[in-house]
Amino acid sequence: MRSVSSDNCTVEQELAKTRFSSLRAACVLVLLSAALVALAGRVAWLQTIGRQKTILKAERQQYQSEVLAARRGGVFDCNGVLMAGTVQNRSLYADPAFVLQQYQTEGRSLVQMDEAIGRLARLIDQEPFELSRMLAERAESRFVILAENVDDATAAAIGKLNMPGIGFTPSFQRYYPMGSLAAHVLGDCGADGQGLEGLEMKFQDLLAGKPGYKKTLKTARRQGIAVAADDYLPPLHGHHLILTIDSNIQMIAEQELAEVCQKNKAKRGEVIVMDPRNGDVLALANWPTFNPQNIEDSTDELRRNNCLVAPMEPGSAIKPFLVGPALQQRITRPEEMWPIPGISWITSYGRRITDVHGYGKLSMWDVLVKSSNIGMCMLGERMGNTRLYQALNRFGFGRTTGLELPGEDPGLLRPLAKWSHFSTDSVSQGYELMVTPLQLARAFCAYANGGRLPTPRLIKGVLDERTRVVSLQADRKVEMMPEAIDPITAAQIKRILCDVVVRGTATKARSRVWNILGKTGTAHISEGKAGYSATRFNSTFLGAGPAENPRLVVCLAVHEPDRTIAHYGGTVAAPGAGKLLERALAYLQVPSSPDLPEPPPNIASVLYAYNAKLYRIGATTSARE
Repeated sequence: MRSVSSDNCTVEQELAKTRFSSLRAACVLVLLSAALVALAGRVAWLQTIGRQKTILKAERQQYQSEVLAARRGGVFDCNGVLMAGTVQNRSLYADPAFVLQQYQTEGRSLVQMDEAIGRLARLIDQEPFELSRMLAERAESRFVILAENVDDATAAAIGKLNMPGIGFTPSFQRYYPMGSLAAHVLGDCGADGQGLEGLEMKFQDLLAGKPGYKKTLKTARRQGIAVAADDYLPPLHGHHLILTIDSNIQMIAEQELAEVCQKNKAKRGEVIVMDPRNGDVLALANWPTFNPQNIEDSTDELRRNNCLVAPMEPGSAIKPFLVGPALQQRITRPEEMWPIPGISWITSYGRRITDVHGYGKLSMWDVLVKSSNIGMCMLGERMGNTRLYQALNRFGFGRTTGLELPGEDPGLLRPLAKWSHFSTDSVSQGYELMVTPLQLARAFCAYANGGRLPTPRLIKGVLDERTRVVSLQADRKVEMMPEAIDPITAAQIKRILCDVVVRGTATKARSRVWNILGKTGTAHISEGKAGYSATRFNSTFLGAGPAENPRLVVCLAVHEPDRTIAHYGGTVAAPGAGKLLERALAYLQVPSSPDLPEPPPNIASVLYAYNAKLYRIGATTSARE
């Protein structure tokens, strides 16, 4: 009995131990529920946010995305000569994540990796520590450019290192085969291929094109396997620009400008050559210049295109643009005699006007030929401020020309309300207004082409897929240009300006082959409140030829020539401009000119020291401005 009782007791104790516990069950249920919730949350995350990350991670491991650079379009002169092009080079790149992964999986130490990076750094002329730090900082990246424009010898040496995750990709480099020629027209590009100045900046979108895209399936060792059609977008290469610039005339212009500036020890100079028939800019240069291939060796001031961003007071170069409207409006006549008293004259309000030479009475013809300040001031007072302002406005002064280059300055032609009686005489001599060399050249085209004011242009067009030149704007004919002066007056002024070269202030510009017309300008440089400098000048010459049918217009401006050598426009700028015209006309194979027609008898009879022999082609004389 005791044993049965004892056994029952034991069973009861065991049952008590295994008796259901609601607290324990609740705890188990909570744990199971939490686990299920966590599992469901994980599944939900993997199917939403995490899914995209997982897919991207997998794609990074299996695919490599590359941007396919577009080739920048070339720039050609009007004859198809390359002035700015693009050459293909190679750039060295690294896949930092793959580099680290391969060294770890192949059992190499970090010391070995650092040694390999050090050898690579020395080959690409970088500091080993800096290269290691850059790779460490971008350890998650899959594509990092280490060096650009790697040459063949360096590429071969890098290949011998046999470093995983290091390779080459094609890259493009801007190339200027003519060096500094037309540098201020072309501008330059930065290392990133972005145009910084000139046409490179103005037509950045047209030249640059659009990059493409490629996503390649890779092996474990990052070797390409395949590219799906949907994962490839070819680059759209940039358009080729065709300029109106003639590289031969550009070279002649730059050579003559440099010789003039160096000979006269000038601070700087500009020259522009235009075709007056359509406004095409055949040459545009500044001195000193720079090489766009090495922009790091130049300064902002050196790269500034002063032909269109640095206006100046033109001095006597402005006089034809006042005399022409005066003749058209019958305010004066070419044979009218002006009572010039001598070398100086006092205005009605007490201002002294001086001439370089004392000729005495001069006809209107000779007021322009001899560049008499006194005669021009007398004419200016007769015209009055309103007509003076209207005359300058008709020739486009005070507003931009529309040339396809950035930063053009409109110059300064003050509103008529701000003119005073001092302005009448100042403007008549080429002061109290600011013009650019480009504006002067454009205005002079009106006298060369029969009275029309062209819009200068540099871009002839772009090449299409059939290598045809497609104009960016409608073709412009002389008849479509606005009229600045009527054709009869334009021909009259053109004939007077021929005398400037024959027996006036620009005899040093005369050619033995072609009849040249022109006008000199010499202007004191303003020093602000201190007045005008007595020793600093701007010397200018406007010219065109041949006079019978002008093919070229030239504006050559020289700033601050050494006064101890020369400073007048006729002795500084005119000789170089004359040589430029001779060389350019010879290059264009323009036929030689006949003898220049003599002035009509009623005018010849009133001209100062008239000599009919001077009008024979090839005749010479000497004169001073």
